[in-house]
Amino acid sequence: MDWSSIFPMGMAHYLIGGLLIGAGVSWLFVSTGLMGGASSFLTTVWTYVTKDERFNTSSNVSSRTWRNVYALGLALGALIGVRMLGLEMSVTEVSPWQLAIGGLITGFGVRLSSGCTSGHGICGMALLDLDSILAVLVFLSTAIVVAHLVTAFGGVA
Repeated sequence: MDWSSIFPMGMAHYLIGGLLIGAGVSWLFVSTGLMGGASSFLTTVWTYVTKDERFNTSSNVSSRTWRNVYALGLALGALIGVRMLGLEMSVTEVSPWQLAIGGLITGFGVRLSSGCTSGHGICGMALLDLDSILAVLVFLSTAIVVAHLVTAFGGVA
């Protein structure tokens, strides 16, 4: 199999990124017992701006500080990688309206599945959680179908 057709920019950065994410999530769990998923960040941010009981659960309010620091660390880690380590930053060619629609669909999926790919795919699957395994199968199946549809219809406009 010709891997360059699947990974035209090489595989090293994916491998390094995956190892760093795995190490970070493992460190968070071993050092604190906390599960590091990224989708709960938005929910906990809402606890600062609304009194809605769907967001202001005791779990969300009590965990919002570490979750926000965790999310900030994800963004700062990327910034450090680009600025200080000289890693190349990729910029998408997807139009803003398509990104917005994709974000809304993704946000709906995150709420529907009670988590995101980092929570389910890294943490949940490592714990052999059946819900997480099923969620990741749905995520991947959907991504594969959408990628084939986009390719079949001539790419992203």
